[in-house]
Amino acid sequence: MRIMLLAGTRPEAVKLAPLALALDAHPDLDRTLVHSGQHAGLVEQALEPFGLAVDARLRIPPRHTGSQAELVASLLPAMDDLLRAHRPDALMVQGDTATVLAGALAAFWLRVPVVHLEAGLRTRDLSAPFPEEGTRQMVARIAALHLVPTEGAAAALRAERVPHDRIVYTGNTVVDAVLAIAAMDLPAENPALAQVEAELATTGGRLALVTSHRRESWGEPMARTFTAIRALVADHPDIRVLLPAHPNPAVRDQAEAELGGLPEVRITDPLGYPDLVRALRLSAVVLTDSGGIQEEAPSFGTPVLVLREVTERMEAVRAGCAWLVGTDPELIAKTAGAALSGTLRAAAAPNPYGDGAAAARAVAALERLATRG
Repeated sequence: MRIMLLAGTRPEAVKLAPLALALDAHPDLDRTLVHSGQHAGLVEQALEPFGLAVDARLRIPPRHTGSQAELVASLLPAMDDLLRAHRPDALMVQGDTATVLAGALAAFWLRVPVVHLEAGLRTRDLSAPFPEEGTRQMVARIAALHLVPTEGAAAALRAERVPHDRIVYTGNTVVDAVLAIAAMDLPAENPALAQVEAELATTGGRLALVTSHRRESWGEPMARTFTAIRALVADHPDIRVLLPAHPNPAVRDQAEAELGGLPEVRITDPLGYPDLVRALRLSAVVLTDSGGIQEEAPSFGTPVLVLREVTERMEAVRAGCAWLVGTDPELIAKTAGAALSGTLRAAAAPNPYGDGAAAARAVAALERLATRG
């Protein structure tokens, strides 16, 4: 069976990497790892620590408007050409990006079975996260196999009348990835992270990791988050804030304009995955709107403040590993302060998103799909 794995962003690449490695070890399942070109360079950066590289890239024209319509309009014909050339037995997509939507549509139109990794996440609110929630629901209608990260995701799909035999619990492969990279214990490569780490070793201070990039966070919501960060460093002068900025200029420019003048805040380029894992391990608290970080941080007992009004990853909240704070500056600063003071601690519990064996379960599901034909 020939499996095509499609990645367009760094989170997709990280979550597909354990599966690519597991497929490489299988005698009867072959894989091709494809980069859609959605985020140039970041997919390769994410795969490198796992010893992986892309096998093929979609040829898409340069983007001008940056809109979802422009991107999908470029991806669809390129994906159609690649699928026709390679003729895989299945296409695996991960998550909820424009790459996922375009890849799933192109495969469905060619009658190539679509395997959705990290299927079933739901907020039931098409505006949050936007446009990811819509993408998830659309892909669920055409997927042949749904690999779910949690039992809650499986229940969501069953409620949508997805046939039970097409839903397989695997856990989240990001737990496989984060545990593998953490075990390597690599030193920091990013200069800003290395500098902050050296400073904190000298001063005994603490690290706060901040990431904010989702489209619904742009503009005023992000401004409120940055207001909270200014209050946080004023109240806790020993902390250093590391803010890896998303490559989108709208995010980087706003971060520089509102936080660039603060010596306690270090704004840097996106971290390589080993550096991100290192930062998660070192941090006293994480403030994020990222889905992946909500899944990764519980492996290290790091408290996570979720900078969103709703999250499709409620398992960490219920387990006492994360707190939903939205973008209210006072609530963010108060909750982060409690985490820094030690009055708010993450529960000492296993990561609710997996045990590090998700890739093995996904390969077993692909074996059954091959048998089913």
